Amino acid sequence: MKRRFQRLVQWLGRAGVAFVVTFVSWLLLTLTGTLDLLRAVFLLGMLVTGAWVSLRVFRWLGERAVWRLRHRLMITYLFIAVAPVVLLVVLGSIGVYSLMLQAAMNVVTTELEHREAELSSAAEAIGRLDAPVRSREMVRLLDPYFTRRYAGLAVVLHQSGVETRFPLTAVVPPPAAKTAGGVVQREGRLFLWAYRKTDDGDVTITAPLSRWLLDQLAPELGIVDAALDRSQLPASSAGAGSKLPPAAGGLDAAFVWVAFLRTAEWEKPAEQSREFVLGLETRISAVAATVFNRDSELSQGLLQGVLLGGLVIFILVEIVCWAIGVTMTRTITGAVHHLYEGTRNVMEGKFSHRMPVHGRDQLAEVGMSFNRMTVNLEQLVDVAKEKERLHSEIVIAQEVQNQLYPKLQTRSSHLRVAAAFRPARLVSGDYFDYESTPDGKVAICIGDVAGKGISAALLMASIQSSLRTQLGHGGQHSPAEIVARLNSHLCASTSTEKYATFCLGLYDESSGRLTYTNAGHIPPILIRAGKVHRLDVNGTVVGAFAFAKYDQSCIELESGDLLALPTDGLTEPENQFGEMFGEERFIDLVARNSQKTEQEIVDRVLDEIRQWTGSDELQDDITLLLVRRV
Repeated sequence: MKRRFQRLVQWLGRAGVAFVVTFVSWLLLTLTGTLDLLRAVFLLGMLVTGAWVSLRVFRWLGERAVWRLRHRLMITYLFIAVAPVVLLVVLGSIGVYSLMLQAAMNVVTTELEHREAELSSAAEAIGRLDAPVRSREMVRLLDPYFTRRYAGLAVVLHQSGVETRFPLTAVVPPPAAKTAGGVVQREGRLFLWAYRKTDDGDVTITAPLSRWLLDQLAPELGIVDAALDRSQLPASSAGAGSKLPPAAGGLDAAFVWVAFLRTAEWEKPAEQSREFVLGLETRISAVAATVFNRDSELSQGLLQGVLLGGLVIFILVEIVCWAIGVTMTRTITGAVHHLYEGTRNVMEGKFSHRMPVHGRDQLAEVGMSFNRMTVNLEQLVDVAKEKERLHSEIVIAQEVQNQLYPKLQTRSSHLRVAAAFRPARLVSGDYFDYESTPDGKVAICIGDVAGKGISAALLMASIQSSLRTQLGHGGQHSPAEIVARLNSHLCASTSTEKYATFCLGLYDESSGRLTYTNAGHIPPILIRAGKVHRLDVNGTVVGAFAFAKYDQSCIELESGDLLALPTDGLTEPENQFGEMFGEERFIDLVARNSQKTEQEIVDRVLDEIRQWTGSDELQDDITLLLVRRV
């Protein structure tokens, strides 16, 4: 009992325990009816922790539901087959609704354009009347047809300087520069407007877009309204003059669709400078009754029969596909179950377990592959253990090697040093160092051991140890003497195929002079005032020939000089066409960025190498040492 309770508490977690505590406390306070504030606090805590616990419970149920492969496949079929069909139905319904509503709106806007054209035709007809009888015949032309069709119709005729208004209180926009028509707005109200030039004047007609006129545009579709802004449209049809068509069913809801049309200001009727909103509240059944031909009963019945037959065929195909999917699922899940049992036996160390194999398909091949795997698994485990042991030793070697590189900046007040080191493997054969010597100089060196891996790292460590020993003894030692002794040491302690390129420089703080010996290494470059100078090579590699002799060179560093010491990992990387990066490209890159900080130069060089190779994987160890005289 105690163990079950502990398992329950562990499963609930802190949030579950907090939920139980807050729930019990809230229930007790509710039953006693005291401490309302404390009860509210417990209620809030119960809601928060309850939401968290509910989330965990739903997650646990979901994991349990898809733990078996059969259930997972069934759910997958639902997402693959059912979800797309549902989405297609939804998108199709939305598309049909949108098209039908757009068609209904096109009917309304077309009727509005007809009304505009009708007023323009009336203005044109007035303009064509004989001038002597134009003002008198204008009234006969407009009344009664236009006055009944357009409530609030206003006409102003200018003829030979004489103005005629119909009715006498008619107010129209000012004359335009040319014949035009459309919709104008004045103080938030919209008007149909038509203007025509005559041989001796002009004629202007306006009619307000009143509620009565809008109701006449498409009475069979629904309710039409117009406003300068969409927010001014009514939210529903309550109180409207026209009636919304009755619903054909429970799903035949009312929809509002809008169109944005151009309008002009009353004072500038010919300049359509803003938009107004034309809204339509209708039902899909009303749109369908208007758009489709209601007299073609035979074609409509045939269409419905085709749609119903297609739906039945679709359902039958879905059922057959579902049956086939279930059958294939059982075959797949059976093989997976045997594989699951086999893996459990292997986890327990029972390598003699074999899966039953039936048939000659891919699932049977999986079973045979599993059986072959168990035969060799024990050997593979031994190999993996040995590999892990070797890897751990290499990691230790990497940590030891990292301790050999300098961690702090030099204490020189004249030099700034920055370095970049990227090994191609866990351990590297590249070497760089800089430190102050007992005689007040700064030693700067870089080297590249032939080869990679553990053997190169060991030789690198030997070089570092020998160099540090010579620099630490004090006394006046030239770079040539130090390199010569280093060569003798390596020739005596390593095989002939083990060698390294090496460059050592000693910088004198007092004189600003750098004395260096380059033993077969890539020539360092000195960038002074934007110009590039290659330093000398004073001898062959160290560790290959005991009789080798080394010279030394001397340069005086000036303020702002930048000295770059690379290894061949920066010049020999190849792109996808087999072309090497090259020394010239490296020198040009450093020279172009020489005015930047040392770390910015280092980052730019590494980024350029990465772009050149097109990969983050290094082809060789990369080391770059930058020294700037301040």
